[in-house]
Amino acid sequence: MVVPYSHESVRLTGRWDTSSPECAVTVAPGSYLEFSFEGKHAVARFDIEANMVPLLHLWVQVDGGVMTEAQIDRYLRVNTLTEGIHVCRIIYKGGTETSNRWYAPLRGKVTFLGVQTEKPVALPSDNRPIVEFVGDSITEGVLIDVDYHEGTVPPFDLDQLNRGYHDDACATYAWLTAEALNLRPVIMGFGATGVTKAGLSRVPAAQDAYPFNFDGSPVTRPQPDYVVINHGANDRRVAAELYVEKYAILLDVVRLHSPNAKIVALSAFCGAHKEALRRLIDDYNQKNGTDVQYVNGGDWISPEPLHPLRDGHITVARHLSAELKRLWKL
Repeated sequence: MVVPYSHESVRLTGRWDTSSPECAVTVAPGSYLEFSFEGKHAVARFDIEANMVPLLHLWVQVDGGVMTEAQIDRYLRVNTLTEGIHVCRIIYKGGTETSNRWYAPLRGKVTFLGVQTEKPVALPSDNRPIVEFVGDSITEGVLIDVDYHEGTVPPFDLDQLNRGYHDDACATYAWLTAEALNLRPVIMGFGATGVTKAGLSRVPAAQDAYPFNFDGSPVTRPQPDYVVINHGANDRRVAAELYVEKYAILLDVVRLHSPNAKIVALSAFCGAHKEALRRLIDDYNQKNGTDVQYVNGGDWISPEPLHPLRDGHITVARHLSAELKRLWKL
């Protein structure tokens, strides 16, 4: 039998469009699906008709074990070694950063159709608090692995054709911080975006994009308990006055759509506008009677490379998780 994404044996985490009963769609790396079944076999089904070649990459994990990288395809079969009840998690790992992820036709999307299994089993609840990370290419995991190509031809080192291998949402500071604090992650990161500029994949500036999964799809994920904003790296070349003006608008939008969340403004890891952001947060709180927290991330790692490698993300996550634990009393 084939069960839809809305079945009790399936759970979606992240920014998913669920406007159609036939499929769930996400364009945000770090979003994932889980399903539970009894037996030794299950098949996850996807629609890849509009996907761009090279195909985006997924992580596949069964029963909390080893994560295996695979390209998305129409069918993804899971075979277990033993009978019993199993849980499979499939995560949008990364893909071609320039593929269209905002306006139709969506080329860099995961379209999940459901699961084929003889014995679907209801998933236990995931009641962990939700933390949403709002950022750019660093938050979505761009160029984390630039050394996988060792021994290959140099022109292929950093091109878009291999970005599924370079990028990894699960190795980012955002994912690692959520794991360290036992929070359920929702990740919104799009390359080249900022508060003063639109980005790749035809994604609007952060304050215009935040209320949506993609164009025409209002966000419907559960309300986050916490929101961490990391924007500034792509705004580093504009005047600080423009940056803080646009950042204040983003804060207004986040507060409107996530009214119960505790918000942290995390300054850019390259150090851009960190003092201007600190002053903005002080002024914003005084003006609005809010309690947005400022965290200086500009001194944790080297500003080069602009996209941290795995070690850089680990360092950021170590510092950030300690700060958030203190601020949020976790």
